[in-house]
Amino acid sequence: MIFSVSQISLAKALSIVSKGMSSNATLPILTGIHMSASDGMLELQSTDLTISIRCKIPAQVDEPGQTVLSGKTLLNIVKNLGGNTVSFNATNSSCMITCGSSKFNLIVLNPVDFPEFPEFVLERSVELPASLLSTMVDKVYRVTSKDNSRPVLSGVLMTVENNVIRLVATDSFRLAVCDTNVETSTLNDDFEMIIPGTVFHDVLTIPSESETILIGSTDSQVVFVFGDTTYVSRRIEGNFPNYKQLLPASSETTMKLTASDLSGALRRVSTISSNNPKVLMNVNVDDASIKLSTTSPDMGEASETLPIEVEGNSIAIALNYRYVEDCVSAAGSDTELTLELQDSMRPAVFKTWGKINYLYLLMPVRM
Repeated sequence: MIFSVSQISLAKALSIVSKGMSSNATLPILTGIHMSASDGMLELQSTDLTISIRCKIPAQVDEPGQTVLSGKTLLNIVKNLGGNTVSFNATNSSCMITCGSSKFNLIVLNPVDFPEFPEFVLERSVELPASLLSTMVDKVYRVTSKDNSRPVLSGVLMTVENNVIRLVATDSFRLAVCDTNVETSTLNDDFEMIIPGTVFHDVLTIPSESETILIGSTDSQVVFVFGDTTYVSRRIEGNFPNYKQLLPASSETTMKLTASDLSGALRRVSTISSNNPKVLMNVNVDDASIKLSTTSPDMGEASETLPIEVEGNSIAIALNYRYVEDCVSAAGSDTELTLELQDSMRPAVFKTWGKINYLYLLMPVRM
């Protein structure tokens, strides 16, 4: 196999497929990157048997063929090369890489041992704006559960219906929902799937010149296609919790405050209570204020009062401030937050409206 390729294009492609490499040293072939050159294209593949990534870039192919090189080594070499063109000359036992005055002779792995890229026929698919979807995923994926005993909670429920995209995630302590209206093209009227949260986030952090991303499903896979990159992962089976029944129909107290003000106050009062994530929120309707306070048996007490717009009844509730900070971070510092409360033992609901509507429901802790 003999080919030449742009160093910039190759480095970018390697940064994409490296996300699929396995760190399992007991299966060395999975730590490699499969390279196949033919018909003016170089195809790179990686897999850890859970996810598989394929990326294609233009190349000058003088002799078609395939090989597998250590992914970590190849990535380190290419990103440090200074030349414009990288040349490869691979045999059954070694691969010579040259770029300018730099030369490397690497031992190769047998491409026959590399797993074939998953074949798929999409049952359903939808094409969505990539940047918009990335923003939405950032708002919900942190809420996915890290507990492997309930795999369905480690995923993000994505639905597309009547040109409304909605993403939902929960870890049973909190719930995040965001939605937006956008023109979509689907092979079906509606689209619904539970996508692994970490996979969803990783895919949308991959650099791409494509403005859209196609998301499709088979009976066991979720498939992402954008530009010349294809990303295949196992999908999550099961029934997502009926989150709509958790949303309160009304509230006793409704207030408005800016996310940056709440974030700053939380950051300051929590400095004394790193081992106790509880913050008490006292809402005073008469003074139109909310007092945030924490206590620590070792450090003492801290409190801060913020002015708010408020309607309803005075109320007190205790929340996990780390979870509140996640909400504020997802909402954005310049955003106006609406906080709806029922009583001290029922969930607090944060909301924002805009191009992307956002709802964050948080269970209280004991005061």
